[in-house]
Amino acid sequence: MTGAAERRERGGTRARQGRTGPKGSVPQLPWRETVNPYPPVEIVSADQLEAIHEAALRTLEDMGMRILLPEARAIYRQAGARVDDGNEMVFLDRGLVMDALAKAPPTFKLHARNPARSRTLGGRVVNFGNVGGAPYTSNLDDGRHPGTFKDYCNLLKLAQTLNVVHIPAGYAPEPQDVPVPVRHLVALDSLIRLTDKGLFGFSLSQQRIFDNIELARIARGVSLERMAAEPSLYTIVNTNSPRQLDRPMLWGIIEMARHGQVTCVTPFTLAGAMAPVTVIGASVLQHAEAMAGLALAQIVRPGAPVIYGGFTSNVDMKSGAPAFGTPEYVKAAMLGGQLARRLDLPYRTSNTNASNAPDVQSAYEGAMSLWGAVMGGGNFIVHGLGWLEGGLVANYEKYVIDAEMCQTMLSFLEPEVVDEGSLALDALREVAPGGHFFGAAHTLARYEHAFYAPMLSDWRAFQHWEADGAVDATHRANRIWKQLLAEYEAPPLDPATAEELEAFVARRTAEGGAPIQ
Repeated sequence: MTGAAERRERGGTRARQGRTGPKGSVPQLPWRETVNPYPPVEIVSADQLEAIHEAALRTLEDMGMRILLPEARAIYRQAGARVDDGNEMVFLDRGLVMDALAKAPPTFKLHARNPARSRTLGGRVVNFGNVGGAPYTSNLDDGRHPGTFKDYCNLLKLAQTLNVVHIPAGYAPEPQDVPVPVRHLVALDSLIRLTDKGLFGFSLSQQRIFDNIELARIARGVSLERMAAEPSLYTIVNTNSPRQLDRPMLWGIIEMARHGQVTCVTPFTLAGAMAPVTVIGASVLQHAEAMAGLALAQIVRPGAPVIYGGFTSNVDMKSGAPAFGTPEYVKAAMLGGQLARRLDLPYRTSNTNASNAPDVQSAYEGAMSLWGAVMGGGNFIVHGLGWLEGGLVANYEKYVIDAEMCQTMLSFLEPEVVDEGSLALDALREVAPGGHFFGAAHTLARYEHAFYAPMLSDWRAFQHWEADGAVDATHRANRIWKQLLAEYEAPPLDPATAEELEAFVARRTAEGGAPIQ
């Protein structure tokens, strides 16, 4: 295991729009940390924000949360909460909640097995992740089908190859041809081997969490004590809205906190269905549920790294189907950022759409989502690449479309420099009225790196595009993901680490993995 912590990313960084894929054939922004230079959009006033926060605290005090795990109710009770075991209800005093949340760190680092891939969460740093948790996958060649291990590995390879994927997400798609008791072992082992970025583990049972933590420890080649001080694994806990936390999710909060790992508590509050029909009412519920889960983590281990998750959208009131990328979704994303900052916590949000194909609907709904996420102050934008059908599908072409959209957003976040060179007075002097700047010395010195170079967009004139086959963006995306997979290079993995991972997975598989609960 020695030397495992010394690995470095391959390829380094290049110019602003330089090509940094394994073989440099697909234009990418370099791997780097991006800080959002713009103040986040605030859609409610300070007084209105406080009213929403107060309403959420009253919800926890007066109505409570149903907590289905007896061990969790005992932890809440010991901290001073009022517990009704008969009805599995916990009522949380505002003082208890706010005192607990005050102990959470406002920023922290998620440590990757390759130190160069570690990422800051919090402040104004922006991170993108790929789609996670989708049971199905699709692409133009193979159509729509249940997720397979091959698809899972393919999309992990894209996550490694694309610099704009900063932190990989969970099953993308779910490898349904891998038996459930060992799926978490196979999936996380593959994530470790095929990428060198941050690690994710599902909170689906206590045993799975223990396995995930041990795999992450082996990957980093460190002790559990050091890993507790250097969080290396994250999970996402979803509440069962309205006002319920299920047993697996509660085990996730408890055990991840005990081991100093990262928990993102994300209520799935759909206005009009599992939440009040107004954006504000749904946000009250989101805030209450998030605070209940986040407070539990701090009660278990004060200072445990946590993320405030927002995932409020609305439904189509004609069909009941979830809708994403709507004006209401954007407002909720921005309001979620305000609520996370009210608690001084990192903020998770998402890039979503409800389209059934990687088409124009998926793009414009995704663009709306991205604006809400980034300008709402999102630190970790989950489902940033590849989400389709409201999250049911991980789509290959959408992965590339989203990579372009996320790169464009990151390029937009680069602050402009105002100096003698950018003011361009020499160029203005050189070019006569009515002339052009193509041949100006100022242009010739800067043109290679002056503008964002697209990965997917085709800016040629119609005649050239038509002569080249009139290929639209979706079909160009199909070509690009195939090219990226062909160029994929596995990141180096210390042989001793690989051997230890193999032995652990083999042993736990022989023991039956984790039973279905």
